[in-house]
Amino acid sequence: MSWFKRKGSNIVTDTPKEMPEGIWIKVPETGETVHRRELEDNYWVDPSSGYHFPIGSKEYFNLLFDDDFEEIASEIKPADPLKFVDRKPYMQRLAETQKKTGLTDAVRVGVGKVRKMDLVVACMDFRFIGGSMGAAVGERIARGIDHARKNKIPLLIISQSGGARMMESVLSLMQMAKTSAKLAQLSQDGVPYISLMTNPTTGGVTASFAMLGDFNIAEPKALIGFAGPRVIRQTIGRDLPDNFQTSEYLLEHGFLDFIVPRTQLKSKISKLLAVLLKKHEKK
Repeated sequence: MSWFKRKGSNIVTDTPKEMPEGIWIKVPETGETVHRRELEDNYWVDPSSGYHFPIGSKEYFNLLFDDDFEEIASEIKPADPLKFVDRKPYMQRLAETQKKTGLTDAVRVGVGKVRKMDLVVACMDFRFIGGSMGAAVGERIARGIDHARKNKIPLLIISQSGGARMMESVLSLMQMAKTSAKLAQLSQDGVPYISLMTNPTTGGVTASFAMLGDFNIAEPKALIGFAGPRVIRQTIGRDLPDNFQTSEYLLEHGFLDFIVPRTQLKSKISKLLAVLLKKHEKK
């Protein structure tokens, strides 16, 4: 059986092979292409440039937790008390996004072990309406804080968000105060809270729980801020510094404790937990 034939000096196959879609992925920062499997094995970080592709709660949970984890507060679903309509009804937008992403809202809360140490992780998903914070997102985070407080388990919140969800108006803005108050109670009880900011972390999320950690950390080159650079530039009428609102700029100006590449995240978090737990045992 003949699999190919020689034509002149070239070898021509009888049936051209099609490249499976999504096998090679372009790195936005460099324009180079990387094999998908190589990215997956490296936690979606480009080995050459260090560019961090955005990932969601599923990938972060797989990265951090040793084995299986328990998901809590998943029964809390978003609602539409304002009957909001913009280009489409809010409930229609929710249903379409839930079907497309397989998520029920923009945050999931998991409880498990990181190198045999207990940890509560609330992780946002930017794919769900820009990781926006509505009432259900605020309540899920609040339930995660309550669980950490009740069981004396350290808390990690991974932020990636465009801010408060406009479709829920003032109800979404209330979540800023709600989550901040819950974190104050957690602090009073001496339970550690680590905030990890990823790209992007903006708006009301930055102005509430994202910047309230006992340790504020971030992935490299993440956009972190309240208003966007364009809005700030127009407001103050001045050019902004290079790398403004990046992780590196915030670290330089004292808003972050350290920057951690995703490939080192589990190691860094576990070392930090070990130090915090040992300190707590001495008290």
